[in-house]
This record gives sequence, structure tokens and C-alpha cells, in this order.
Amino acid sequence: MTDNTVLYSAPLYFSIDSVRERAAVVVIVVVLHCAAFAAWLMQPPSAPVSRHEMEVAMLFTAVVVRADKMQPTIVPVPQPRVAIPQPAPPPVEVAEQPQVDHVPVEIPPVPAPVVAAAPVVSQVEPVVEPDYKAAYLNNHLSYPLVARRMGIQGKVVLNVEVLVEGVSGQVNLDQSSGYKVLDRAAMESIKTWRFVPASRAGLPITKWFKIPIQFSLKDNEA
Repeated sequence: MTDNTVLYSAPLYFSIDSVRERAAVVVIVVVLHCAAFAAWLMQPPSAPVSRHEMEVAMLFTAVVVRADKMQPTIVPVPQPRVAIPQPAPPPVEVAEQPQVDHVPVEIPPVPAPVVAAAPVVSQVEPVVEPDYKAAYLNNHLSYPLVARRMGIQGKVVLNVEVLVEGVSGQVNLDQSSGYKVLDRAAMESIKTWRFVPASRAGLPITKWFKIPIQFSLKDNEA
């Protein structure tokens, strides 16, 4: 009898511990549900405009007792996600700008615009043309004898440079008479003539001047 008592006492003691553990688990679950229910009751009433619905899922922790190890396996109850407020960013310190004293700036006066004086228009004195017809000059035209005998006559125009000394400088043929003997005779005669030079404001100047010379059998003078 003693041996049987010893053999059956151990299983009876293990069963009592298992019941206690299960009771403790049930008590913990009940306490968690009560705390969740109390938290739900303590929430402020929702605004009348918006409607919020809260679903509280109560999940019982399943306790699985393995026969071999006789240890309960506790499945964790998922906790509801709580939004963690983000901390506000620290205020940005603005460096104080150094105060700069306003120094008055002297603006130089703007000079008055210079008005250019109107140019003085000098009156240009007219030019007096040279003269070769004055009687005191004694200018004669040499009529070639060959041309006279052949009855050749015509008009020659020469471009003469009359110098300030009253003599001819360069002599150019401007218009031919058609006869070389007359053209050559006119140019030779001009080189011996005297002139009254051109003048401006009473002062003699050099000037080019065109002189027409007429060879005529009736009048040998120009």
C-alpha cells in the first residue's frame, strides 16, 4: 500500500499545477480585456459630425499543453498600433545681422550741359577770275602763215593755270580746232601772254582758267 501511494502521488501533484497555470492565464486574459474595455469607456465622446468606429478584437491566448514536455505554449496577442507623434523640428536660429550705420553719401552736383556755341559762318569772299583782255597787257595771237595761205581757221579752247605772278603755268588742250597747226600755235601764243591773276579779298591767287581762242582770217586777234 505504501508503494502504491508513492506511485500515484506524483501525477496528482502535477495536475494541480497545470490547473493553477491555466487559471493564471485565464485571469491575465480577463484582466487585459477589462483594461481594454475601461480604456474604451474613458475615451471622450466623438464629434457629432464625424463618426469614428473602433473595433476591439479580443483574442484569447491559446494555451497548448504538450503531453511530452507538459509546458504551455503562449501565442502573443497582437497589440493595436498606436501612432507615435513626431517631435516638432527645433526652431532655426537666425543669426542677428550686424547693424550698419547709414553713412550719408555726398552726391556730386551734375554739371550743367555745355551748349556748344553756334559756329561762326565766315563769309567767303568771291573769287575774281583772271583777265587777259586788258589793253595794257599787249597780248597778240600768232596766226600761222601756212594756215592763212591754206585758208584754215577754227576755235581752240585751252585750260591755263594762271599763277599769282600773272603768267601762265601749265597749259592743256581742252578743245581742239581740228587742225594741229592751229592748236600748236594757240598753245605757243598763250605761253607768252600776261594776265591779271585771280584774286580773293584783294589778294592774288593761282587759278585754272579756260581761254577760248578764235583763229579767223578776218581778225587775227583773239
